[in-house]
Amino acid sequence: MPRSSGSRITLYWQACRLAQPVEFAADTAAVTGAASEREWALYFPVVRINRSRHIPTVTKFDLRREDCIAGMSRLADESVDLVMTSPPYNLGISYGKYSDRQDRRSYIGWCGEWARQVRRVLRSSGSFFLNIGAAPSNPMLPHEIVMTLREFFVLQNTIHWIKSIAIESCSHRPAAGQTRVATRTAHRPVATNVRSFGHFKPINSPRFLNDCHEYVFHFTKSGRVELDRLALGVPYQDKSNIARWSHTRGNDLRCRGNTWFVPYETIQSREKERPHPATFPVQLAEWCIKLHEASRVETMLDPFLGIGNSAVAAQRCGVERFLGFEIDDAYLEEAKRRIASGRGGGFRK
Repeated sequence: MPRSSGSRITLYWQACRLAQPVEFAADTAAVTGAASEREWALYFPVVRINRSRHIPTVTKFDLRREDCIAGMSRLADESVDLVMTSPPYNLGISYGKYSDRQDRRSYIGWCGEWARQVRRVLRSSGSFFLNIGAAPSNPMLPHEIVMTLREFFVLQNTIHWIKSIAIESCSHRPAAGQTRVATRTAHRPVATNVRSFGHFKPINSPRFLNDCHEYVFHFTKSGRVELDRLALGVPYQDKSNIARWSHTRGNDLRCRGNTWFVPYETIQSREKERPHPATFPVQLAEWCIKLHEASRVETMLDPFLGIGNSAVAAQRCGVERFLGFEIDDAYLEEAKRRIASGRGGGFRK
């Protein structure tokens, strides 16, 4: 493998050696044949090269079996750069050690309690990403929570997490794997290709549509926190925009916007592969970290850790320190297992 002085691959090699002996020693030989920097990085997703100092970052985890309100009360003021979490939705979901069936007023009041602590520990330049879903029979719940949190935060962005979507396009012949549906316009029938992507939970009701999306509310203290909008950038479909619009600066990359298609991975067994009734994908948390700008996130917090998908995202993005609170022993152990399998550094008990 080429390891010339100053090359990016050399920096990855140095970073991995500094992260030894525990996390990476067994894998060094496995990457001997890596052909590119991209392949090399994929073997060591925890290592981040600091652009100014070339120092590797290995995430340190502080995971606590504790109620988040009590736990956050002992954290220092303005000590957290980013919060990413998804609390119980009070929709009657069957968790291990938490009752998801409070009366409406008690639940909203409880949300205010933990939100007050999140505001206290969040830095003025920090971001708070809150994932909230709803039931078709209870569609106002996310908005009620937002109205409660207005006392503590400014709602800077509303992101729509699309879990499943069907896309239609008109053509004469359907592509492989597509369904051809005959529709009629005012003039003549049109062949429409329909493709479905992602997963959803079917709703057996004549009144409601299948619920294929959830919200990710982006809160800040001021509403003025700058984001790395192009960290999640996408290419222009019309390439003439690159030269026509000065804000592109000649780059084929635009802001993705506030509609994110992040499907769940297909699994065969929830008990074995996703032993929690309400999780968000690791990718969703990764995108939140990158949007805030990963290099600015030294400390990240998830008050409702669950099985640790936010922690794995922090690990992949090279966040220096991650704090998590969880009251369920089984979920906490699963979170530790997931982090360990991703080579995430050390635990503090």
